[in-house]
Amino acid sequence: MHTSRVLGVFVVFLVALFLALVSLTGFSQVSATEQTATGQAHLFLAPTIAPNDGPWVVVAYFSNREQVNRVAERIEPWEVNYDQGFMLLEVDKDQYQWLLELGLQVVIAQELTELLHRPQFALPEQEAGIPGYPCYRTVEVTFATGQQIAIDHPGLATWIDIGDSWKKFAFGSDSGHDIMVLRLTNAQVTGSKPKLFILSSIHAREYAPAELNTRFAEYLVINYGTDPDATWLLDHHEIHLLLHGNPDGRERAEAGKYWRKNTDNNYCSDTDSRGADLNRNFEFLWGCCNGSSDRHCDITYRGQAPASEPETQAIQNYVRSIYPDQREDALSSPAPADASGVFIDLHSYGELVLWPWGFTYDAPPNHEALRTLGRKFAYFNGYTPEQSIELYPTDGTTGDFAYGELGIAGYTFELGTAFFQSCSTFEGDILSNNLAALLYAAKIVRTPYQTPAGPDSMAVNISPKFAVKGQEVILSATIDDSFYSGGELTQSIVAAEYYIDVPPWVSSTTPVSFAMSAQDGGFDEPSEPVMASVDTTGLASGRHILFVRGLDADGNWGAFTATFLWIEEDQVYLPIIVK
Repeated sequence: MHTSRVLGVFVVFLVALFLALVSLTGFSQVSATEQTATGQAHLFLAPTIAPNDGPWVVVAYFSNREQVNRVAERIEPWEVNYDQGFMLLEVDKDQYQWLLELGLQVVIAQELTELLHRPQFALPEQEAGIPGYPCYRTVEVTFATGQQIAIDHPGLATWIDIGDSWKKFAFGSDSGHDIMVLRLTNAQVTGSKPKLFILSSIHAREYAPAELNTRFAEYLVINYGTDPDATWLLDHHEIHLLLHGNPDGRERAEAGKYWRKNTDNNYCSDTDSRGADLNRNFEFLWGCCNGSSDRHCDITYRGQAPASEPETQAIQNYVRSIYPDQREDALSSPAPADASGVFIDLHSYGELVLWPWGFTYDAPPNHEALRTLGRKFAYFNGYTPEQSIELYPTDGTTGDFAYGELGIAGYTFELGTAFFQSCSTFEGDILSNNLAALLYAAKIVRTPYQTPAGPDSMAVNISPKFAVKGQEVILSATIDDSFYSGGELTQSIVAAEYYIDVPPWVSSTTPVSFAMSAQDGGFDEPSEPVMASVDTTGLASGRHILFVRGLDADGNWGAFTATFLWIEEDQVYLPIIVK
């Protein structure tokens, strides 16, 4: 987890009442629920006693941001609530005492502590998935799924070994795992293709990210050829999905442990605190800015050196192999406005969309464009968009590496409201909303610093969908410039256009655009229904794809949305024979 900030988790007046009744020099206890991040939990006295030797989940009350930063350097919070002044943390006995020495008030969250220590069992009649969580595939089944996608769709998918986990690196082929990437693209369509890279579950205990990434892959290949957007996205893009960034640690988490780091036994050896935090181990400004720990047993331990861990090396090397370096080394140097590529690291939990920097409060040089795209993502998944450091400092992270070293638009999504997220929440909320955000990422990956500023093409439809050559068909859509979460300014729509079969980036032939008109007679609103009469006279028989986009008053073209049109040969009329 990169971490989270969630509003309205606890009832504050009960906290104050409880703190007035207990001594904070000992272990105070409160109760909380799994759904803390939804704002539905309640705080109350707990009759049971937490394990005396820890670890515990605690609520730590702070008075200033500096206290949060000090704590987060060693103990990444599960949640931070700046409005109400508390953090939710997992701590051992020494860390508990350290929090008190920092001047924090500390209360044990009893139910979450019990959950932390509770064995994990399969549900009645559960035959697949992580015990107790049947919607999440295990590491082995996830890898088998990726391999099967490549077997079933050889023209669209490739299953690529990019390196080794720590256990395999240390002990050989009989231990650990390969680090695998599922690459999706239509191999029959040639030419330069922009690339979307999505990493998931680099922190082992975060169940939802790997499953979301796998479901995204399945959605694309299953809908290729029947869904227009899935089709053109795979025809004209490469989508690289690293389903498990920390497979060794994930196997520990599947047994019910709240495991975060990899399993490198050179650090905090032979304990459940061993390993390095892979999302503090990336080379770019590694350990620079009090955003990670140099203590082996800390949850945010950054490793002994930049990219010391084989998992980090595999990810870095692969990302460098598929993206050019598009940004000068100086921190003040922006990536070019037309730079290509998006990097998304899926984590949980916190319902956040984050972008660089994480190590400094200074805005990155592409700040406005990164913020615009972040607000667009947040519109689709309903999360809070903000620069990463608004939580607290971090260094050696994936998003800063992707943007800082290569100029890629780098983001972190914090999914949902728990590490071990309930299947009902995953299936009913996280999956659909974040699939929409990932599909949008694929749509704008060619120019992520430009296209998100433009309007979106929605409700694209053609009638009839099956037409005889020469028959008039009507193409309709809504062009809308308001799909942002946050304070993004919107403009009036000034134009809309469509392309048939050949989008504007194809250079092997001459793309032709066709104008669409406002249905109310004029372009003067941020949302405009548009239409066009499509001339089918010169179209060959078979399936065609029509790409629709809009232009706003600031000169920004938005993302394309597509629809299919089928053209049939002329109808043949047989004579009626009268006997």
